[in-house]
Parts: sequence; C-alpha cells; structure tokens
Amino acid sequence: MPDATFTAKLDLLKRIGAATVHEALGQRGYVDAAIAPLDAATRIAGPAYTVDATAGDNLMIHYALAEAEPGDVVVVDYKGFMQAAAIGDIMAFSAKTRGLGGIVIDGAVRDAAAVVEMGFAVFCRGLCITGPTKSQPGRVAVPIVVGGCAVQPGDIVVGDRDGLVVVPRGEVDSVLRAAQEREAREAAVRDRLAAGATTMQVMNLEPQLRKLGLL
Repeated sequence: MPDATFTAKLDLLKRIGAATVHEALGQRGYVDAAIAPLDAATRIAGPAYTVDATAGDNLMIHYALAEAEPGDVVVVDYKGFMQAAAIGDIMAFSAKTRGLGGIVIDGAVRDAAAVVEMGFAVFCRGLCITGPTKSQPGRVAVPIVVGGCAVQPGDIVVGDRDGLVVVPRGEVDSVLRAAQEREAREAAVRDRLAAGATTMQVMNLEPQLRKLGLL
C-alpha cells in the first residue's frame, strides 16, 4: 500500500487532472480518447496493476482483482474487443469493496448504470450486453499496451472526463513540479484576461495573425 507521502502525490495528480498532467509530461502518456469513464465525474490516480487478457475472456481479470492492492488501478489489455464485456457490476463491486482505485479496460463492459450508481471508477471503450468466457490464459503485472499507450506495472494512471494519461513511476515528482508550474502560469493568464486582455495578446498570436493578413 502506498505510504502517506505517495498517496498525497496521487491525490494532487488527481486534482490537477489528466490534461494538465499530459502537458506536464511533454504530451506523452496519451491513451486513446475512446477509452472514457462511464461517469463523467470520475477522477482517478493510482499505480497500474496490469493485465494481459485474452479477448472475450475475463479469467485473468478475476485473478487481478484478487491480487491487486488497495489503491491500484487495474489496467486491462482486452485487445479492443467489443463483442463481450470484460467486467460487470459484480466485479466492479468486488473491486470497490477491496479498495481498488479503478479499472481501465481496452474493450467493453456492461451493467453501466449499476457501476455508476455504486460510484466505482471504470474507463472503457463502450458497452456490450454479452458476457465473456472464463477459461483462457493471460498474464498479470507485465508490460502491456492499452489504447496505444505502453503501460508498465506500477506506472501511475491519471484519468477524468478529459481522458487518461500514464505517468512513468519514476517521473511522478518532475511531472508534479511541471504541472504545478503550469497551473501557476494559467492562473496568471486568467488574471490578465480578467483585466481585459485577449487570448491573442496573452499568447502572443498577433505576429502570426499579421502574417496571415488578419491584422
């Protein structure tokens, strides 16, 4: 389980949000925007417990939910499979009860209304009413690719309604510093806008607009 200092860093990443973290990471760590939260109010930040699952089968996801630690985000390479749900409300309830930080599925889920009602964070490509098999092999705690993004076990997954970003575990401190600096700059921009400046002036876009003959 993360110590108090690391938990505080995760809370800060969650508050700052995926878009700012993505910029602070140098626009790296982008996860395909098609993988979105069931509930737009969802915010997550936690270490990735990775799962390489067989498309259409969720045996290894059941195993992962039993093995992951509280606060972990179970991240599943489901191969973008949309013809069978990887999880439903029972598995989400188990994950919530065990204190997991969320589930990210590169594929489909079901029982969306119940999952949203219980307040558990699930990101997925979409919905499918068909259930999966529970018999095929897979792997956990291995490098995977989800939504075009490489994810190492223990990388930090940050997500909200804007999308998902994956931060290499060793870069958390530098990303936090860059994100906080970006927040400070944006606060200064808002002050200038509130005082009457335009976004063209604040972002020094007038020279470019002159080249285009617009000014």
